[in-house]
Amino acid sequence: MAQVRTLHKIMALFSVNSIAAVNNSDTHIAGCFLTGIPGLEHLHIWLSIPCCIMYIATLAGNGILICVILSQAILYEPMYIFLSMLASADVLLSTTTMPKALPNLWLGYSHVSFDGCLTQMFFIHFLFVADSVVLAAMAFDRYVAICSPLRYVTILTSKVIGKIAAAALSCRFIIMFPSIFLLKCLHYCRINIIAHTFCEHMGIAHLSCSDISINVWYGLAAALLSTGLDIILITVSYIHILQAVFHLPSQDARSKALSTCGSHVCVILLFYVPALFSVFAYRFGGRSIPRYVHILLANLYIVIPPMLNPIIYGVRTKQILEGAKQMFSNLAKGSK
Repeated sequence: MAQVRTLHKIMALFSVNSIAAVNNSDTHIAGCFLTGIPGLEHLHIWLSIPCCIMYIATLAGNGILICVILSQAILYEPMYIFLSMLASADVLLSTTTMPKALPNLWLGYSHVSFDGCLTQMFFIHFLFVADSVVLAAMAFDRYVAICSPLRYVTILTSKVIGKIAAAALSCRFIIMFPSIFLLKCLHYCRINIIAHTFCEHMGIAHLSCSDISINVWYGLAAALLSTGLDIILITVSYIHILQAVFHLPSQDARSKALSTCGSHVCVILLFYVPALFSVFAYRFGGRSIPRYVHILLANLYIVIPPMLNPIIYGVRTKQILEGAKQMFSNLAKGSK
């Protein structure tokens, strides 16, 4: 019933001619409707509250983290440069989705142009793999710092960091960009309603009455290729880090290092597991997995890791805390 009421609301926004256009679905003109989480319409308002709080916390936490790193010269080191990159990507990823997802939950739907939907889809996927690249770079940074501390300064120079970031992001951009053209080439002949909180590759492809096999396999290959190498690098790095940690002579040092590594691994799993589950469920889950399950998980990796990253990587780092105190102290003195 909730889905029917939502559909009636959408139809009421259009004249008879507009409805015909949507049903004949000249998607490029009519645009798309996002209707939130199917099956949980009665909980949309309640779900919007934690989503809104987490989005605000993401903006505040990552914004403060970026300001602290930029304002404190002592933090101009590879570890903190990568952390500022992660915070920037987190802010952009959340901002690409939440301002459109929240109206879906409040109103039951939101309208977006077809080109706007493609733009949102591209930036969501690109910023996700950008996050993945930074997480891999941070894992490698910790591996070098712990396992080869004497060579750390010579290996991770500013020039090397710039080259790593430019090469990795350029490669990911080349992998992700063709998905826009694959979707543009499809013929659309169904009503343009996407049961999701944001525009997603397979959600758009399923509006088409063309064969979307190439979209299914290209999307899967792009996801695995762009994140698979990062996951392998992160796994290998943390295996070597743990081996080094277990050889530490002090029990306290081992406990502290394991606690830090454990929190890092938990955030990394929260980032990758829901995302990869969503990728596979959308393509191969069929009707065996309720739609609301993988839509909730798709929103999970977009709002929770970006909110937790400033806490895990920032608040628990002594230098960041001291930098934050110094920054706020300077601000307080300047306001007097």
